[in-house]
Amino acid sequence: MVLRCAEGRACPARDHGSQQCNEPPRKGNSLKKINSALTAALLLLSATSVVFAQTAPSSAPSATPSAPKPNLTVPSAPIAPVDPLPPADPKNFTAASPTVETVNSFLKVMWGYDADRIWRVMAIQSTPAAGISKVVVFVASKSHADAKVQAATFFVTPDGKHALEGPSIVPFGATPYAETRDLLNARADGASRGAASKDLMLVEFADFQCPYCAKAQSTVDQIVKDFPDAHVVFQIFPLVNIHPSAFKAAAYGVCAQKQSNDAFFKFADGVFDTQSALTPATEDTLLKAAAKRAGLDGDAIAACAATDATKEIVNADIKLGNDAGVEETPMLSINGRMIPLGIPYDTLKQILVYQAMLDGVPTGASADILVPKPVPPTLTTLPK
Repeated sequence: MVLRCAEGRACPARDHGSQQCNEPPRKGNSLKKINSALTAALLLLSATSVVFAQTAPSSAPSATPSAPKPNLTVPSAPIAPVDPLPPADPKNFTAASPTVETVNSFLKVMWGYDADRIWRVMAIQSTPAAGISKVVVFVASKSHADAKVQAATFFVTPDGKHALEGPSIVPFGATPYAETRDLLNARADGASRGAASKDLMLVEFADFQCPYCAKAQSTVDQIVKDFPDAHVVFQIFPLVNIHPSAFKAAAYGVCAQKQSNDAFFKFADGVFDTQSALTPATEDTLLKAAAKRAGLDGDAIAACAATDATKEIVNADIKLGNDAGVEETPMLSINGRMIPLGIPYDTLKQILVYQAMLDGVPTGASADILVPKPVPPTLTTLPK
């Protein structure tokens, strides 16, 4: 598995195997992107353009107004929306499973939050690998019928539980996130805030030395404010292969959490505020200072962080992230659905509300929070 902080550097996971760094994946129709909100930006196609028109006045008024002519035009029937997707050819369905219904259920869970998206399953084919089926889906926009149709291709495993595209493996089926949701409900034990109930459980996987994790904290703060029924967990996930001080910072965080959730979040704020200066040479000084800022005894927290028991907890946190399929930070699980925290906030809200609706749980959000804010026109959206 390849782990990366969102800044773009990538290294193998801590699996005691190869330590050779790899370049991050190139853009494309990977299922991992399809499964994430970032694909929404790729598959929403084009933004709506704004066009203004004005009728020029006549050069001179008519000398004698003419009598109005009767309107003899017969009203036409409303034009039905054009389906931008071609029909599927039955010859392209040669595999017994998965069924079209199962694929559509899977895609509805992933893409249903976007009312403008339309798709059609074009093929479910047998492959030379026994039991593995190839699935081809065409995707387009309802409001942009002239936009380019895009294709997504992935493979489904013989047990019907996973889909594969390139190096990515994601849960598949009508309820693809249920297993990860159960896993995190049972084992995600990081510092928490918000509602006590885990009906709507959001788990942020973050690395104290990841710059984008620092930037993401304001987004998580806003989620806590906007969705009072959410139970929000900060789950430490240090990317030890690319961030040399991340493990020790995580150990300090574990010890801060032992004092209280409030102490942990104050400590985390202190670490993120001085993150750019965090190096193996400065880490103890800066981490002790962050602990003191949180009202804690810096020396006592440092001593706690150095114990084998604390290090075992950090290693267990790393294992949990790996078991949950986390491949980059910052990552947010919404009842088991993994979403990168770098997407626009309105899109994140849409996905959160949609997943809560699928799971039949309340969000506590007010009506004004649930309505996406329109983007005002700018000069770049006007015709030149």
